[in-house]
Amino acid sequence: MSLFDNREDFSPLATRLRPESLESFVGQKHLLGKGKMLRNLIEQDQISSMIFWGPPGVGKTTLARIIATQTQADFTDFSAVTSGIREIREVMAQAETSRRMGRKTLLFIDEIHRFNKAQQDAFLPYVEKGSIVLIGATTENPSFEINAALLSRCKVFVLKMLEEDDLLELLHHALTSPKGYGNQKIGISERQLRAIAQFANGDARTALNTFEMAVLNGEIDEKQITVTDEALEQCITRKSLLYDKKGEEHYNIISALHKSMRNSDPDAALYWMTRMLEGGEDPLYIARRLIRFASEDVGTADPAALQVAVAAYQASHFIGMPECNVNLAEAVVYLSMAPKSNALYLACEECKSDVKHCPDEPVPLAIRNAPTSLMKDLHYGEGYQYAHNLKEKVARMQCLPDALAGRRYYHPTCEGQEEEISGKLEAIRKWKEETTRPKAD
Repeated sequence: MSLFDNREDFSPLATRLRPESLESFVGQKHLLGKGKMLRNLIEQDQISSMIFWGPPGVGKTTLARIIATQTQADFTDFSAVTSGIREIREVMAQAETSRRMGRKTLLFIDEIHRFNKAQQDAFLPYVEKGSIVLIGATTENPSFEINAALLSRCKVFVLKMLEEDDLLELLHHALTSPKGYGNQKIGISERQLRAIAQFANGDARTALNTFEMAVLNGEIDEKQITVTDEALEQCITRKSLLYDKKGEEHYNIISALHKSMRNSDPDAALYWMTRMLEGGEDPLYIARRLIRFASEDVGTADPAALQVAVAAYQASHFIGMPECNVNLAEAVVYLSMAPKSNALYLACEECKSDVKHCPDEPVPLAIRNAPTSLMKDLHYGEGYQYAHNLKEKVARMQCLPDALAGRRYYHPTCEGQEEEISGKLEAIRKWKEETTRPKAD
């Protein structure tokens, strides 16, 4: 025998410790606990096509393999990254042959969201007639990334990030299992194990890979391998944040930032802003969202908010990361504490609705330009009143089309400077109504 005959020993720790039964599977108790839906389906061999949606390292692939074993199905592992239509058809032909021989085929597709529409459509007829049981795994929101026709034929199960206690259970198992370090003496404290679990951020693969790296870099003596704080610190110097700049979590976190500022919570807003920056987000993207927020959620309640947001964008453009985080933080705190008004947003939405659903009304003649004699003959500009020449600086002209006369879109609140604007606007509207109202005989 040579040193390389047993290749299994050289597999990564996470691969060696992959669970092979529901009893050894850690986490996802909301799906796999006693009496829960997915566990019942597996134990009763009533599995149908499904989608596993969840972050990396929570057991999507492992669970698919366990299902295949429990249900006595042929297991085919398929990657959306490396496979095309030709490979799909080959696998489907084999599955159809197996079906005729009474064998069920479980087709697992990792990163199914990477398949295009044509590739996803290729599975439909085989899913419909039962040639395959399709299990797709995705980190992206299935409602955005999976074809509606295919999604309607699959049950979606949401897998959650593992709890810290779940990860500690995995790490203790790695210490005692013969497939892990059960045949070696490893010196590692509970405090160090907990530090690894916290660093892993709910990802079992990250936890086990980090643990393995710490052991490989431990101090070796005659009795044991000792994991030192110095070695462990090097393994967990930078946290791997769950943040995909184009994926589901991207939209979740920018939503959290926006809604925290709207709720006047600067602490939460700063946290979500920092999560985005540390996850690699472009600071100018964050600054653009702040500019939108300044008008949508603050508006004329504090007109300076827009100036602050634009200044934060310019500052971020000038100096870049990492220094511009403080410029963004200043804007985030200012916007969080500014008086809030969505009057401008609502006004835009109401206008958009009228423009979309009402006929294209002609511009009132009084406010049309009349640069030619023909236009003047057609009464363009007739009745126009130049507001600057009037004592009140306000004319009594109707500026909306006849069909929308009297329509109000802007409803200022009583927050911040909008209280003053509201009073002024109400006075103008009242004056116009009184001066144009027919006098009683």
